[in-house]
Amino acid sequence: MDGTTLYPIGELARRTGLTVKAIRFYSDRGIVVPADRSPAGYRLYGVDAIARLELVRTLRDLGVDLSTVRKVVQRELSLAEVARAHAEALAVQIRTLRLRRAVLTAVAERNPTPEEMDLMHQLAQLSERERRRLIDDFLDATFGGVGDIDSDLSAISRTMTPELPDNPSTEQVRAWVELAELSQDPEFRAVVRRLAEDQAAEREAGTTGPRPDLGSLVRAEAAPALEAGIDPASPKADAVVTALTAHYARLLGQPDDAQLRHRLLARLEAANDPRRERYFTLLAVINDWSAPESLTAVLDWSIQAVRTRVG
Repeated sequence: MDGTTLYPIGELARRTGLTVKAIRFYSDRGIVVPADRSPAGYRLYGVDAIARLELVRTLRDLGVDLSTVRKVVQRELSLAEVARAHAEALAVQIRTLRLRRAVLTAVAERNPTPEEMDLMHQLAQLSERERRRLIDDFLDATFGGVGDIDSDLSAISRTMTPELPDNPSTEQVRAWVELAELSQDPEFRAVVRRLAEDQAAEREAGTTGPRPDLGSLVRAEAAPALEAGIDPASPKADAVVTALTAHYARLLGQPDDAQLRHRLLARLEAANDPRRERYFTLLAVINDWSAPESLTAVLDWSIQAVRTRVG
């Protein structure tokens, strides 16, 4: 030998903090090779073994598998490559843990049946492609083939598609699970389909030129009355209802008669389905958008006011 200091396995264990059993394990797998053996046949290691074992311990503490550790020690892989790959793997693990935490939190809050819990778990685990396919199916079922709205399906998709980020918050995951469940609700699908068909019919029957949607209409006509505290059943609301129905009549290009008012009432009631507003509230959470304005109060007022006058 050239006089280089060699360490028996016990001394190596003391210097590195690893057990003798662990060092022997790494040695048997060629990760740390003995530099020599004592006359009695015991393994002896050079000073470089200490550095190798400290690197091995660090990588193993980070969760790097043994095969990759061997490649790093043997310089088949650089530390940068390993760090990059491991960071990506950890990102997946973190996302999975967030999904699980969100599902468990939702379970704790909602006390679902075992079947509902299984569905929630499945929805949370969907890949980005699977999530998009699920929402595309919902949009196609509710808007596909509906008059000229069908031609706007791509635009509708952009405004109604949830985009769960790569690192979603627990709140976003919980919102996604609830929205996905809602999108599969046959009754909700029927409500959205009816709204789409009514809107398409209004476009077809209406006059040319700019036409406000129903939400804009009630916001313009009924919101001031609601803010002023006018009772929707009182005579003070007559003028508001008249203005509202007159605008709707112009929107359709039809006379302002009892039939039109019944039609308006049905439209208002369909638009006021709480599941519709809930969908857009959840969508805003998932996509990190501003919370949508609630029209529930003004729709409630308008429905009561119109219903009082159609009998």
